[in-house]
Amino acid sequence: MSQKNNPLLSSRRTFVKGMATVGACLPLIGALSPLAWAGELLSSKTELSGSVFDLVIAPMRVNLTGKESIATTVNGLLPGPIIKLKEGDDVTIRVTNRLDEMTTIHWHGIILDSGMDGVPGISFPGIAPGETFVHRFKVVQHGTYWYHAHTLAEQTGVYGALIIEPRDASNDMTFDRDYPIVLSDWTDENPVDVFLNLKKLGGYYNQRNLTASDFFDDAAHLGLGTAFTKRKLWNETRMSPNDFSDVSAATYTYLMNGHSPNGNWHGMAKAGERVRLRLIGAATATFFDVRIPGLKLTVIATDGQPVKPVVVDELRIGSGETYDVMVTIPDKQAYTIFAQSMDRSGYACGTLSAEKGMKAAVPALDAPVPLDMVDMMGAMSQQGKWKQMAMQHKPNHSRDEYGAGVDMRVDYPRVNLDDPGPGLRNNGRRVLSYADLKSIHTPRDTRPPTQEIELHLTGNMERFIWSMDGLTLNEAAPIHFRKGERIRVIFHNDSTMIHPMHLHGMWSDLESPEGGFQVRKHTIAVQPAQRVSMLVTADAEGRWAFHCHLLYHMAAGMFREVVVA
Repeated sequence: MSQKNNPLLSSRRTFVKGMATVGACLPLIGALSPLAWAGELLSSKTELSGSVFDLVIAPMRVNLTGKESIATTVNGLLPGPIIKLKEGDDVTIRVTNRLDEMTTIHWHGIILDSGMDGVPGISFPGIAPGETFVHRFKVVQHGTYWYHAHTLAEQTGVYGALIIEPRDASNDMTFDRDYPIVLSDWTDENPVDVFLNLKKLGGYYNQRNLTASDFFDDAAHLGLGTAFTKRKLWNETRMSPNDFSDVSAATYTYLMNGHSPNGNWHGMAKAGERVRLRLIGAATATFFDVRIPGLKLTVIATDGQPVKPVVVDELRIGSGETYDVMVTIPDKQAYTIFAQSMDRSGYACGTLSAEKGMKAAVPALDAPVPLDMVDMMGAMSQQGKWKQMAMQHKPNHSRDEYGAGVDMRVDYPRVNLDDPGPGLRNNGRRVLSYADLKSIHTPRDTRPPTQEIELHLTGNMERFIWSMDGLTLNEAAPIHFRKGERIRVIFHNDSTMIHPMHLHGMWSDLESPEGGFQVRKHTIAVQPAQRVSMLVTADAEGRWAFHCHLLYHMAAGMFREVVVA
């Protein structure tokens, strides 16, 4: 097929449905034309408040890595301006598109009408070049949220913090300082090229392959026969125990509030002050493990919802998630906010100190830890049965049930929530897990579910196909929720990767393994070989997106449309 006729190279159409398969209409950021540079907007305010807002999405030349590239910015800023709203207000946000292709803004975690949700192909057609779309909604919540494009422009810079102040602040905690910490990943590559590279080779950006020394280490600890079969099991799944992330620092530079590690974002914080950090997982393909050496983190909220305070040394934040943490500055020293990528290929960092010139030491990256057998076999591994199974040379997965697009099936998933995740287990630090999170408020809807929907999170990593129940978006019928119904949704992760699952328009009430209410979230990270459930009240009529929030997984097909009627 010639380049001229190849839809992958020529299309500028819908991202959501188009990227469900490679041959469908994949929209390209492409070479953005300089017809509407955002340079004249560089004096824009970094923080906007009120009830009426004007946002302009436009290209801008940037240099984040020592090489000039083109970013997509909101009001000339990367990240976009911090938007501050007030609970109870009626808000108008005018979004103007100065790109030469369709774009959008989605208000992540915000409860609103489906037509205002900002998902092209689902809730509206998208914002055409030169056009302005007006979002109107009543603010019915408060806390830490964010906004982002629901196109590939999310990778190139269209994202920012969205902070909603409570209508009644009398019961709210007070802080001396309050900082959004937006964590993201940047590449100088065109995101379409990143996607196509992954389609050519799922491990394209993975520079950590299994070696002979890894095999001999296993043989020394497990015995030669078990080590051989362990390697055989990984090979049969066409996966690698070193495959934590699809995209690594081989192309990514990790950013904190738009600053590279060399740029070193700074926040003022004096001795004795209490500081709230609003951690926002705005990365497209990266989980970050966040800590501040020398300080404890008191987690007080997740996804905008207050939780009973829990003190930890470290937490993992996935794409789409937010965490509010409180730290108290004990002295006049500087402290490093350290956010290393889950695959340990790089990090973002910043500094809290009383003077801008002060810096603390930046920790070395933790040594990479391979995925464990629990990440492939779930409860089978926890029960100690995998060695017996390994000796019999019988893997516990079946690739036949869903066809060639699925390369493994976990027959015995684990259900525990007290695991901080691969790479964080037994690292000597107190690491947050979902079992530690307990919402302060119980859901208003306490009815038992009348419908149960199970979704297998499936994929073929070698071919970079991601799906639900073996079906990509364009192969699957919409999921139907009856309006007003209380529904249990079960995630069954048949892969060795973590999937942050995000349902638009409705709250997701995560259940404990015993079936009780655990915590209210809008994005739930489902760990490898894990089965978790959540309850949803279908109180939002309309068409909604439901997908993995890793951009390239969503692009590859791990996406469903939910219809509430």
